[in-house]
Amino acid sequence: MLKPVIACAAALCLALAARANDVEDVSRLLKEGQRNLALERVNKALEEKPRDPQARFLKGVILTEQGKSKEAMEIFGKLTQDYPELPEPYNNLAVIYAGQGEYDKARTALEQSIRAHPSYATAYENLGDLYANLASQAYGKALQIDSSNASAQNKLSLVRELMGAAAPVPAPAKPEPVSDPTADILKAVNSWAQAWSRKDVAGYLAHYAKDFHPPGDLSRAHWESARRARIEAPHTIAVEIGSPKVTMQGNDTALVVFQQTYRSDRFNGTSTKTLTMVKSNGRWLIREEKVG
Repeated sequence: MLKPVIACAAALCLALAARANDVEDVSRLLKEGQRNLALERVNKALEEKPRDPQARFLKGVILTEQGKSKEAMEIFGKLTQDYPELPEPYNNLAVIYAGQGEYDKARTALEQSIRAHPSYATAYENLGDLYANLASQAYGKALQIDSSNASAQNKLSLVRELMGAAAPVPAPAKPEPVSDPTADILKAVNSWAQAWSRKDVAGYLAHYAKDFHPPGDLSRAHWESARRARIEAPHTIAVEIGSPKVTMQGNDTALVVFQQTYRSDRFNGTSTKTLTMVKSNGRWLIREEKVG
């Protein structure tokens, strides 16, 4: 059984995502089976931000569940062109191909998913299931030609026992996506740096947790006001993250140490920075920020 994913976490680090509340509402409605209402919400989000990868991905998932495979394939295919580094669209394309019996295309899509994200467990599992189904079909064909072939019969039985079913690829299920905490944390840090580089103040501040500890004795409001002024003042900003190291401190807390290179038309500098990251409502946010 090939498994699709219903969330594209990596997309949040590559482009401005739709408003978090909209995406959460769409995901909730989809899990509740309210596909038509979920489609209305995601279309509304796409009216505001037509290129948003998370909203586009969710629309593809909804269309897949509605049986509109052709439209879903167009969305996932375009996402692989716009964001070739995302593994999820390739994975869901493979699910659709497999459901249509196009196993070569499914295998190619899964291999592309793995190349995009070598530690993406869902794609590896799906690729194994795909090969097992292909093996089941091949052994079945061998038995049609020679029903006395005991070796093929034993192998077919083993494959079917492994897959837990005798039928070809069944309809896709909808499990929770497998997530690599370290990869998700680094994506969040890169997203923060990208928002800073774009001078997107709202996006930048959205990467800080509600219980963020501003440096010194500043209040959160004064700190945000100061950061806004510092970001808006230069004409251009470029922030690069170098040699990041993630140290987990439990399931929902991590330290990230890296070399930060800052360039603007007013100042250039490199420093060592440490971020304390916490997981809140599925997102990794900054609780504390230290320089040096």
